[in-house]
Amino acid sequence: MPLLAAADSIPPLFALLALMLAGVVLVSLLLLRLRQSMLAGYFICGVIIANSGVLDLLGGGESHDRISQMAEFGVILLMFTLGLEFSLGELRFLRRLAFVGGGWQTGLCIAIAAVCAVCMGFAWQGAALASVALAMSSTAVSLKSFQDLGLESSPGARMALAVAIFQDLFIIVFFLFMPLLLPHEGPQQALLPRLGSLALRGGVFVVLAGVAARWVIPWVLNAVSRTRSRELFTLSVIGCCVGLAFIGGLLDLGLVLGAFIAGLAVSESIFKHRILSDVMPLKDLFLTLFFVSVGLMIDLKAAIQLWQPILMLTAVLMLAKAAVITVIARRLGLVHRQALMAGIGLCSAGEFSLVLLQHAGSADLWSEATQQTLLVASAFSMGLLPALLKAGQPLGDWLVRRGWGRGKPVKMEAGSLRQRVAGLSGHAIICGHGPVGEKLNKALLDTGVQTLVVELNAETVRDLQRRGQPVLFADASHEETWELTRLKHANLVALTFPDATVNAQALSVIRGLRPDIAVLARTRFNSDVERLKRLGATQVLNDEAEVGRAVVEHARVLQGA
Repeated sequence: MPLLAAADSIPPLFALLALMLAGVVLVSLLLLRLRQSMLAGYFICGVIIANSGVLDLLGGGESHDRISQMAEFGVILLMFTLGLEFSLGELRFLRRLAFVGGGWQTGLCIAIAAVCAVCMGFAWQGAALASVALAMSSTAVSLKSFQDLGLESSPGARMALAVAIFQDLFIIVFFLFMPLLLPHEGPQQALLPRLGSLALRGGVFVVLAGVAARWVIPWVLNAVSRTRSRELFTLSVIGCCVGLAFIGGLLDLGLVLGAFIAGLAVSESIFKHRILSDVMPLKDLFLTLFFVSVGLMIDLKAAIQLWQPILMLTAVLMLAKAAVITVIARRLGLVHRQALMAGIGLCSAGEFSLVLLQHAGSADLWSEATQQTLLVASAFSMGLLPALLKAGQPLGDWLVRRGWGRGKPVKMEAGSLRQRVAGLSGHAIICGHGPVGEKLNKALLDTGVQTLVVELNAETVRDLQRRGQPVLFADASHEETWELTRLKHANLVALTFPDATVNAQALSVIRGLRPDIAVLARTRFNSDVERLKRLGATQVLNDEAEVGRAVVEHARVLQGA
């Protein structure tokens, strides 16, 4: 049959990718209708493919290994964006919640899990790795769930963010020392020489990363930003990320450590938000492959046989972590409702839990049954988190009615620029800070209206930052930019640059996210006015018409004089 012959000519990896992506879309659509997390859909899709016999038809283990390699690139981009979103300013204003709350949470959860693992017969290396994996929480799922509920600025969400920052710092240090826990290939060495070698390699990497962060990366991004080329900018960002990750891998420190340092190198620069808007779609794609690859590791028959320990571990994990974090949050001054929301938001396992368990599984630190139990329970807890967080609100209200919701609220300082952007509400978004945008911004500020500027000129952004003006170095035509602007909470958008093509792209995104918001647009030519109005502009100012009116008025004045 010609059709079968054509099917045989298709590379197995391509066929597997096509099947995965189609399956992810279908399963995710079903879960979205049920208002569940899409991450669970990715995982479920991998489980279905792994247990349907399709892998054997499409190259078996070879295709699986290639998918895992692409998924590892997703983890690298995840670490890069975590480093990028990490803010020393944020840490400074949340330092008490981060170091005290995060330190106690991580320490207590690791200690409890390690004791349980040793009692169950784990070797000390396996106990250490399993306890760290179960102590980590899902930053992405937690913060996204808070945003979906409109609670991203609540004390509970701030507590969750602070603990997540500490966990990010901790896991980076743990990744550095993780090779000491895994079986060592080649001649066995004493612990002290291995520590010395690790310290030497770490020192070399810190020096190289410091030079790159201080001089190389800023110079490259400054030069590229002047070209105004979106493709070249994205390519340069990915190149910096992969380059430092490669150096970390060459020094046997791990690719993820290098990627995190690359993100950290630009986390305080003006390019931060532009990089986020460029990298996020790529990260989401490869993270999809990562979660599907985790699902591919699940043996459904074994998981069904192990359903009791899986459910027990999931319940114990989520209840214990929620209880520990809630108590810590209460001790730090949060009221019962907010402490409970913080506890629920961090009660699941996280993305790094799955990464660590994958490393442990390949190192044979425990049995296959234990690996299946840990993987399924971790993924299951992440899938349950959005629904549990939604249920936490009625439970918190019940606590308030019972009189348990009173207490001294924790003080949340908002001194960093990032916090001021995150706390904007009822503001005006001004795209472009040329002569027109500058005048509009000043006029709105003079009337007491909060403003957020979106600008692509690096020098202008630096100047606005020095003045304390909330500003994003970002492209108005990117959908991710508008998510960063808190468009859902804004009252006005002003597109002050006259480029009709960019304005049209921005309008299509704005109307998709906020059909009701007032949008003031500007265009250079009269022929573009109707097109921008059809795309959703509330009012369009035309340079030709405005100049024409001004010329007529001045001519009349001069003629009368």
